[in-house]
Amino acid sequence: MLAGISTDYYLRLEQGRDRTPSVAVVEAIGRVLQLDPDEAAYLHTLARPRPRRVPRQRPEKVPPGTLRLLASLPMPAFVQDRYLNVLAANPMAQALSPNLRPGVNRLLAAFLDPSEKELHEDWDQATAAAVGQLRAAMGAETDDPRMAALVGELSMKSDRFRRLWAKQGIVRRVGGPARMHHPEVGDLELHREKLIVAGTDGQLLVIYHADPATASAQALALLGTIAASSGDP
Repeated sequence: MLAGISTDYYLRLEQGRDRTPSVAVVEAIGRVLQLDPDEAAYLHTLARPRPRRVPRQRPEKVPPGTLRLLASLPMPAFVQDRYLNVLAANPMAQALSPNLRPGVNRLLAAFLDPSEKELHEDWDQATAAAVGQLRAAMGAETDDPRMAALVGELSMKSDRFRRLWAKQGIVRRVGGPARMHHPEVGDLELHREKLIVAGTDGQLLVIYHADPATASAQALALLGTIAASSGDP
């Protein structure tokens, strides 16, 4: 009634018997359900699905310019794909966490590796946000085999992931604060930036940095010394 549509039509939408609601109807439903801007955008994505994604035949590569930028950054930085696989990382990132190395899926590590919970003091909030970001990235592409495999594996192996996924929360892929306790340099209060890599299929450049002249900045400098002495390329 509040959205100005009939009960029968709303029922057809919920049951998937009508897949082409107008923009006005979607906006009205979102307004009545009091969705925030990110949730409303996700609702529009579900109502206007994109063409089916064609599976990649070759491994995804990071653009050469982004790799050069990554290597030049004096703070932890890495590149991840839309499935949260680490594609490239500088030595500082790998010194911050062994799970920030190429080939690691950050979501699997976050939920299944106990060392991640010890590293991240804000682990509860971080994992909830990661699940919301994954659902937002997935959108209406429920037939993406790689995404389905990732969600299936996490659902089988992690009770917490299964509960968070069932809530259907939506979180936009943005940066924010990150609180960590590193086993070698101690407590870190960092900022996490997420920058879209142009010309790719959803790659993100993620950078951790600290406020100047703080204990966290000194700890990052010490971490840089550790990374330089490790001899890793």
